Amino acid sequence: MASERHRSTSARRADLVRSAPIASTRVPEADEPGADRQRARSAEHLRRAPNRVGDAELLTAARECVLDLGVRRSTLAEIARRARVSRMTLYRRFPDVDSLVTALMTTEFAEILHHARAAEGTGSARNRLVNAMLRCVRLLRSAPLLRRVLETDAELLLPYLVEQLGSTQLAAERFLRDYLVQGHLDGSIRRADPAAQSRALLMTLQSFVVSTGPAEAGVDPGALVDELAHLLDAALRPEAPEAP
Repeated sequence: MASERHRSTSARRADLVRSAPIASTRVPEADEPGADRQRARSAEHLRRAPNRVGDAELLTAARECVLDLGVRRSTLAEIARRARVSRMTLYRRFPDVDSLVTALMTTEFAEILHHARAAEGTGSARNRLVNAMLRCVRLLRSAPLLRRVLETDAELLLPYLVEQLGSTQLAAERFLRDYLVQGHLDGSIRRADPAAQSRALLMTLQSFVVSTGPAEAGVDPGALVDELAHLLDAALRPEAPEAP
């Protein structure tokens, strides 16, 4: 008895560990009590296993978080909670919130360009380009994610306005250049360096998107877009030959 009383704490803990029942990971048979519940838990685990969670689910959770909280107040922990994955699972895909937001905005902007191209209509390359650009501006000005960023975290866009072009801006530039090249070929767009033309168009369109708030102060938004259409068509129209 004395020897038992003086046994070390670690030894007694070891006895408890050895005698403790081991949780089974076996999936129960259909007629066992709790079988449905355990199978449901197993299925949920498989659905949420790290290698089974797609980027689309993570981006959806990030979008909801940014719309609710803004970029600055969004955290990986909160996004992971909304996506129902571990923070480490999210961290393996995206190292920080900024990378998530960049991926999210790139994805959404690609969809906007797709819708803009679908709205190009028919006619010359100049007509189709103007239609596509107007559609793109309208979609961007009403995009919930961009509006939220402009309202709460506009300073995040500053580096892309004064320091360097981002991936979405470069994608827009390629989009514009495709139409410009077609317009040079069909004669509907004034011939010039496509790189310079697409950059000038990008800067123009960018101002109509980023400066939506002050631009619409005291001015009808529809009339403003109509003026943009005239500006674009006039800038792209081939120059008339000088009279002899």
